[in-house]
Amino acid sequence: MSAEKTTHFGYKEVDVQEKSALVREVFDSVADSYDLMNDLMSLGVHRLWKRDFAANSGIGIGDHVLDLAGGTGDIAALLSKRVGINGRVVLSDINEAMLNVGRQRLEDQGIANNIRYAIANAEHLPFDDSEFDAVTIAFGLRNVTDKNAALREMFRVLRPGGKALILEFSAVQPEPLKAIYDAWSFSALPMIGKVIANDEESYRYLAESIRKHPPQEELAQMMKDAGFDQVRFRNLTGGIVAIHSGVHC
Repeated sequence: MSAEKTTHFGYKEVDVQEKSALVREVFDSVADSYDLMNDLMSLGVHRLWKRDFAANSGIGIGDHVLDLAGGTGDIAALLSKRVGINGRVVLSDINEAMLNVGRQRLEDQGIANNIRYAIANAEHLPFDDSEFDAVTIAFGLRNVTDKNAALREMFRVLRPGGKALILEFSAVQPEPLKAIYDAWSFSALPMIGKVIANDEESYRYLAESIRKHPPQEELAQMMKDAGFDQVRFRNLTGGIVAIHSGVHC
């Protein structure tokens, strides 16, 4: 846990011990409407980002993969096809409501044989050292209280040569796009949340959490500090999101 006494919850400062519970409340609230809201908020583009993330992951047949903050199972479904029947994907989330939605969705799609489930805090993973060939986290790292601890845990559970992959909202690069994106995030998203999910505040928090997340270069340095080598990032859609990767050497 961070030595700091307070941390950010969106734009609010809260006691560091309280953030996990506050984040859990947000995702308890939005779990049932999470996928619909993702489609509305990103105009469906989040699906293309996730497909790109999986397709260029380097994950292949027989790999054992941990998907952190996997929520409703989008990434796990894509990776299940890549690892095949001899591989394994552990879909994990700190939030039981989100994990239950993910389990139901995957079972409805007939994806079961190579999927396991775990309620897990990314800062304190209940897995052995060097247990996985890859660790993924998509749109979840910004909600973690102690990101450095989570990165160290990702490094610990990877085997030598294994890869960490992070898909997350990041710092928009072109200034004209940034202005449009800010207007959309802080005006449209809370209103959509109010109308569709009857929860304006949770979606206001999600927009604010994006702005508080470390930008591309800072996150890359944090990965290096956690022990990762060959750290790289690639922007998608002008930096609205970025894919970071690093190798356990």
